Amino acid sequence: MNEKTVSIYANYFKSLNRGYNKGLGRAPHKPVLLISIIELIQNEKINTNRIYITTDLLLAFKNNWHKLVETKHTSNFSLPFFHMRSEPFWHLVTKIGLELKLTNSKSIKSFKNLNETIAFAEIDKVLFKILCNPIHSAFFLDLLLYQYFPNTKANYYLIQGNETESKIESQLLNENKTEYQKHIFELRTKLNDDEFEEEIFVRSGLFKKNIPKIYNYSCCISEMKIETIINAQMVDACHIVPFSISKDDTIPNGISLSPNLHRAFDRGLITINKDYIVRVSPTVSESNSVYSISQFDGKQIKLPENIKWYPSPESLEWHNKEVYVI
Repeated sequence: MNEKTVSIYANYFKSLNRGYNKGLGRAPHKPVLLISIIELIQNEKINTNRIYITTDLLLAFKNNWHKLVETKHTSNFSLPFFHMRSEPFWHLVTKIGLELKLTNSKSIKSFKNLNETIAFAEIDKVLFKILCNPIHSAFFLDLLLYQYFPNTKANYYLIQGNETESKIESQLLNENKTEYQKHIFELRTKLNDDEFEEEIFVRSGLFKKNIPKIYNYSCCISEMKIETIINAQMVDACHIVPFSISKDDTIPNGISLSPNLHRAFDRGLITINKDYIVRVSPTVSESNSVYSISQFDGKQIKLPENIKWYPSPESLEWHNKEVYVI
């Protein structure tokens, strides 16, 4: 890579346009976001110049914020993701037909608005290529740490793991429904709307990550399993009782399904009874096909190895009564 090009981007990184608050000083949000992006590129969790709003990115942002930020700024992910558009290397792309709703001060309205409206941000392809080079990415990471976090830069390397991710995963894997719902209620009372939206987004993402893992990345009904050398998820994490109703992301409220069976389950064309037997709605009429859902009627689902992660009979009963079409 041309060293002149590297120098240009280094200067961009050293002179980020950051908001200023008289009592708090310069905002640390942009450098934390860039550090998080570089980290995910190094870990091959970002493999394109398109930067999507993902659970991995939000968790990395929160983790690095706790490691590095000393001031009392609010850890708001939406602010840097949106306002980075003032930097020459960052370009926001909205979803087709949508426009961002901004406040009177021309800032982002909420995390929900950002996530619903923005398809992705693009960094320059040249910059992405630079950051894919291990030597250059280490250089830019050190540059950001020394430039913006001279007092806490050592924490980045000394504090291992992601405490936020580990804590939430433990709740999903080990808590019962009542305990988990209590946590959600407590979060709702102590967090502002934007912080709560971020929290629910992260928890939903970890649910989607852990359910397929519990089921060995296979559909619990069809047992379809596709493995690739790239990070491509081919089965869905399905809530038995939707989170909007249950406020429950624990493992017993989830099953792993192929996309077509996920859709059929959500629409009540199939259900699973308390004995873990699949039932197909009598309203279903199909031609004879290897892709038919009727073939699974009467089949017992594949269950997790650990009995404590078996689908909740209570949740399944709810689905039988409230969703399944008889």
